[in-house]
Amino acid sequence: MSIAVADTHAIIWFLSNDKRLSIKAKQFMDEAEKLGDKIAVSSISFVEMVYLIEKGKIPSSLFSQLVREIHHPDSVFVEIPVTTAVSRAMSKVSSLEVPDMPDRIVTATAVELNVPVISRDGKIRLSSIATIW
Repeated sequence: MSIAVADTHAIIWFLSNDKRLSIKAKQFMDEAEKLGDKIAVSSISFVEMVYLIEKGKIPSSLFSQLVREIHHPDSVFVEIPVTTAVSRAMSKVSSLEVPDMPDRIVTATAVELNVPVISRDGKIRLSSIATIW
């Protein structure tokens, strides 16, 4: 069972040990890893990472690193597909509060799983969705 859903940048910053990941988010993710808990990664994050690679924003090695992580049985990360249930949960995420489609899918995944989102995104943090940052 997943204890949170990480947005794409939180995943990238965790994998690359980037200082932009907040102390609270890093501690939460480190503790989950230590305890053997799982943090969900929406499949939309893989698509978003490809887009960021194509734009030259992140190295392709981060995508490969996440794929390896997802397939490792002891990984803190677990992939969650964009399912019909997640699509339906999008109706509980206001498009006025969270207008970006990938962000809405990530937050809808959290709503469907009934867990918080790990995100720096200001719109997500100001929304009614529980957020760790």
